[in-house]
Amino acid sequence: MISYKAAVITCSDRAAADVYEDRSGPVLRDALAGLGFDVAEAVIVPDDVERIADEIEQAIEAGARVIMTTGGTGVGPRDVTVEATLPLIDYQLPGLMEEVRRRGAEKTTKSLLSRGVAGVVSLLGYPRALVINAPGSRGGARDTIAVVGDLLHHIVDQLDGADHDMD
Repeated sequence: MISYKAAVITCSDRAAADVYEDRSGPVLRDALAGLGFDVAEAVIVPDDVERIADEIEQAIEAGARVIMTTGGTGVGPRDVTVEATLPLIDYQLPGLMEEVRRRGAEKTTKSLLSRGVAGVVSLLGYPRALVINAPGSRGGARDTIAVVGDLLHHIVDQLDGADHDMD
């Protein structure tokens, strides 16, 4: 299996200001490493559309094929991760986040408030990459990786033109 690069970007004013510890980013980084990804160093940015979009682009430029953001997907006034991500996406993979929300709703209906998206980003001169907006809680991060984990290598292979597995 090819070892792809991955990045995790925590989007949180409070974590960026060291008001509290980033707890969902490490969940995603550890899970991605456990799935065989070469995971970049931790990145924590405030809830700012331009900063988040810049970090996603920088991760792709650094070779990440999977970028997972955590935080900023709710309905609060500073929840802007989706707004930072959508302009970068060429096309969405809505089933991924629909399933994350469904699984989360089995535990708490608050998971239905997540607006996170998943989609493919194409930056000129770089291989296409998958971006996924996970909720900012540890539970939301675990739900996200539980849904997408087994699919990530397959998705990147597909982005590179691999044939569909006909099992």
